[in-house]
Amino acid sequence: MGTPRETRTEQAAEIVDRLEETYPDSTISLRYSNRLELLIAVILSAQCTDERVNKETKPLFETYDGPEDYANAPQDELAEALNSITYYNNKAKYIRNACETIVEEHDGEVPDTMSELTDLPGVGRKTANVVLQHGHDIVEGIVVDTHVQRLSRRLGITEESYPERIEGDLIEIVPEDYWQQFTHLCIDHGRAICSAQNPDCGDCVLADICPSEKGDSEIDLASGEPW
Repeated sequence: MGTPRETRTEQAAEIVDRLEETYPDSTISLRYSNRLELLIAVILSAQCTDERVNKETKPLFETYDGPEDYANAPQDELAEALNSITYYNNKAKYIRNACETIVEEHDGEVPDTMSELTDLPGVGRKTANVVLQHGHDIVEGIVVDTHVQRLSRRLGITEESYPERIEGDLIEIVPEDYWQQFTHLCIDHGRAICSAQNPDCGDCVLADICPSEKGDSEIDLASGEPW
C-alpha cells in the first residue's frame, strides 16, 4: 500500500507532476476539425472507445456537413451510419435533436456556455466541459470520465462516486492551470497502466503514493471491493 501525501492538495499536485513527466504529449484523442464535429464525437464517445469513434466519424463527417444536414437526416439513415457505436440509435436521436436546436436557437453555431450546452439533447456536464475546453478555449471545470473517476478514487483524492461531486472535489485541489490537462493525464495513465480490472501496479509511477496499490492494499478504492 502506497503512502499518500499528507493532504489531498499535495497528493493532487504530486499526481499531476508525475503523470505530466510520464505523458508529456497527453491530449484529446478524438479527431475533429470544428466545434460541431467535436460535439458529435463526444456524444458518440459515451461508453465507447475513442478509437472506435474516430473510425466511424471519418466517413460520417465526410457525409454530413453542418448542423442542418444532421437535423434533416432520416433517423434510420443516421443510425445505420453509426451502427458499430454503442447505443447508436439513441445517439443518432441525440445528434439529430441537438443539431435541430443548434439551427433553431443558436444560428447554426455550437453554443459556448455550460447552461446552453447542457440544454442540448444528449449533452451532460462532461460533454459540455470537453466542448468548452477544446472547442471554445473555455476552462471552467474538470472533465470526469471513467478514467478520472477510477483514478481519483484509487489515488485517494476523492471519496465521491458521482461525476459531478468528484468534479467538485477535484476543482478544490487540482491546480486551476491543470484542470484541462488533468483529464488527459488520467486517461493516458488509465489506458496504459491503471486499468479497471487489472492495473499494472508494479510498473506504475504513482504506486508509492497510491492507497489502492495492489501489492499491499486489500481494497480497490475505486470500487470499494477487495482486489
